[in-house]
Amino acid sequence: MIEIKELCEIDYPILKEFIYWALFIPPGVEMPERTVIYNPDVFIYIENFGNGNDCGVFAEADGKAVGAAWTRIIPAYGHIDDETPELAISVLPEYRNRGIGAMMMEKLFELLRRRGYKQTSLAVQKENLAVNFYLRLGYETIREKPEEYLMVRKLL
Repeated sequence: MIEIKELCEIDYPILKEFIYWALFIPPGVEMPERTVIYNPDVFIYIENFGNGNDCGVFAEADGKAVGAAWTRIIPAYGHIDDETPELAISVLPEYRNRGIGAMMMEKLFELLRRRGYKQTSLAVQKENLAVNFYLRLGYETIREKPEEYLMVRKLL
């Protein structure tokens, strides 16, 4: 059974695991060393999480965290403005394609609405199959770059 829970301070350390699995690595390319999460353009998604406007959920199965979805207002790849939180999400490989991502997103959207946010944004590489997942969740492309889409989902 999968349970979706709001991230609390005690849970924040799990984001180091999930930011790693959130990285898009094209098919046939080996996963990088885990130290890649400390690159500034990646670490910004988890560094000092819990400050200000941070919001997140995680999925738990059999007492183990198997996925996480969180938002932050940060100057990163999917930044639109200072009122729009940017999304990061990942599910452990062995738990993918079970609807866990969609369950986490619905709970996260609910939390963001309660906090008064009107929308959320993300950046995704065009060749990432997750593009279709985001489209199913209601995200729309607002800007296209050579290798990625900048997408927004209204929360109202």
